[in-house]
Amino acid sequence: MLYTHATIITVDGSRRIIDDGALRVDGDRIADIGKTDALKAQYPDEQEYDLSGRIVIPGLISTHMHTAQTLLRGTADDLELVSWLCERIWVLQGNFTAEDGYAAARLSIGEMLKTGTTCFLESMFADRYGFDGLCRAVEESGIRGCLGKIVMDIARYAQDDAWAMHPGLVEDRETSLLGTLQMWEKWNGKANDRIRVWFGARTPGGVSDGLYKEMTALSRSKGIPITMHCAEVRADRDFFASVSHTPMSYCDSVGLLSPSTVLVHMVHLDDSDIDRLAASGTHVAHCPTSNAKLASGICRVPDLQKAGVNVGLGTDGAPCNNTCDLLQEMKLAAIIHKSVSYDPTAVPAETVLEMATINGAKALGLEDRIGSLEVGKKADFVAIDVRGIHSQPWFNAVSAVVYTATGRDVDVVVVDGQMVVEKGQLLTMNEQEIVQEAQRRSREVVARAGLTEKVKGRWKVV
Repeated sequence: MLYTHATIITVDGSRRIIDDGALRVDGDRIADIGKTDALKAQYPDEQEYDLSGRIVIPGLISTHMHTAQTLLRGTADDLELVSWLCERIWVLQGNFTAEDGYAAARLSIGEMLKTGTTCFLESMFADRYGFDGLCRAVEESGIRGCLGKIVMDIARYAQDDAWAMHPGLVEDRETSLLGTLQMWEKWNGKANDRIRVWFGARTPGGVSDGLYKEMTALSRSKGIPITMHCAEVRADRDFFASVSHTPMSYCDSVGLLSPSTVLVHMVHLDDSDIDRLAASGTHVAHCPTSNAKLASGICRVPDLQKAGVNVGLGTDGAPCNNTCDLLQEMKLAAIIHKSVSYDPTAVPAETVLEMATINGAKALGLEDRIGSLEVGKKADFVAIDVRGIHSQPWFNAVSAVVYTATGRDVDVVVVDGQMVVEKGQLLTMNEQEIVQEAQRRSREVVARAGLTEKVKGRWKVV
């Protein structure tokens, strides 16, 4: 298949942008890339798909996502993190069934695909949500998923016993760590290697030192990557201080710092933490909307980047973002650091697009396969329609993508060479069925949790 007449942002080594460009896809790979006229002449018998008026980018990569939480969109707005977590989200998630988890995964994946995300890192999928269902949803949908299954053995947040997990979410070593190994053996590499299984460790304070060390040893011996929330709020910083550590000195002490680890949020760091990160090759997932909405603070992204730390981008879960649209996340990531630094050049549009593509691929250990549009790489790409009145005029393709486009402008999505979205519509999933199931199950979860009245808005509905 030849995809023709597009403006192609390759994010390749030279960062070239091809005007009136074309991509040739053969199977699941990019077979050629160049000017439309040249490729049409070279492959005169190839079937053509016209992308005039579209900007083509590599498939977006979300390095932090909670697929189960999309079922809970809007149930915990305008709360700070610990209240949000302990009084709402954990209570709701503690009342999930495996069927709810599958419905939530399908809802999340459908939204991600429609808004241009072709690969995501699930952070902490609990055993009660049904990990098999999550894998099945990835397999059926055509998306690429790195799936973190929760690892934990302490049922509280940070060092405060008052911040206890809902009993329905509590897991031990056997269920969490050993359960992850079982799922890795069953699912890792399945669906033409679109599924990768990760350790999804709980935040420090939720895992004993011994279990962290066992997990990191297994990570090294078996090649299983790790993702973990870290230094998100001041309470996290207080926990590290209580055990005579900074965030990164603690992570270093239990073996977490590694090129196979993605640490999420990373808001409350000092200079020594940044130095340790850079030296270790550990990656960071930046979630600006979640951090801003929960009033957690702002990650020191410009400082991390200056130090050489690889920073990807994530939407986090729907209850602390309300959308899985990584294009919207890109815009905030570009803007928020300008505001706090008083420097409009702090994080330019080009840097943000790298965060959402090639940097994400590096964080997931997949940079040789995805993250840029190059011959031999997987055919994962997104065509954004910029013909509408809200997109015109534009002069810089990267600026148009980062500052103007949203997920609603996504026209075509291809993953592994397969078209999964066309004209903005899902091809591999029944959107109406997904929505109806999510509506029903979300209300059932809220009712089981006894939170029907609490999730309502502040203003009276008549």
